[in-house]
Amino acid sequence: MDFKKINSITGWIVCAIASAVYIMTTEPTASFWDCGEFISTAYRLEVGHPPGAPFFMLMARISTLFAGGNRELAAQMVNIFSALCSGFTILLLFWTITHLGRKIIGKAVADITPVQTVSIIGAGIVGALAYTFSDTFWFSAVEGEVYAFSSLFTALVFWAILRWEDESDQRYANRWLVLIAYLMGLSIGVHLLNLLAIPAIGLVYYHRKYPVTTKGTIYALLISAGILLVILYGIVPGVIQIAV
Repeated sequence: MDFKKINSITGWIVCAIASAVYIMTTEPTASFWDCGEFISTAYRLEVGHPPGAPFFMLMARISTLFAGGNRELAAQMVNIFSALCSGFTILLLFWTITHLGRKIIGKAVADITPVQTVSIIGAGIVGALAYTFSDTFWFSAVEGEVYAFSSLFTALVFWAILRWEDESDQRYANRWLVLIAYLMGLSIGVHLLNLLAIPAIGLVYYHRKYPVTTKGTIYALLISAGILLVILYGIVPGVIQIAV
């Protein structure tokens, strides 16, 4: 059995299921809280409540173009954008689960047996679909808010660090780290939730590059937390202050 092929195909099937469920259950118009503000400000490319979520506004504005000039459909198009973001989040979650399952087994892709393939893929399906139908995630997936887009960024950067871990001994493996830095920068224009992935990324980097000890793990966490604080309380507000 070709594990990579089965893993890819099954992931896309799970993504299609999640996306279809979310699109069929999207809000037909704006929900009665921040969604109305986000949708209306995105439609006119205005500034929403602080910190503004500029990148989300741009992507939501692009989504409203699919309404074909019909203002009554603008809100639904933004809601569908959130649904698609959530569907792709489920795809990355599936691949993350199967990656970790393969690491638990401790075998190279070529050495995985058919029984182990079924176990790993089954775990990915159960985990991804359980999250698909969880109340909190489903709630955010069907409305025009920043959380679905932010969840996609978080899933993407964590999946990227796992891809780096797989290829860390190869010549161009650090391209994944560059991608993570770029995605982190973009995510700040959506929501700051993605910054919480930094400690996890730091631990993956440490465990792959250095001998693992309790002391080393604590240092890795402290350094990661320091990077998080510098970005959150230094770079993010500092860039704005310089611009002003």
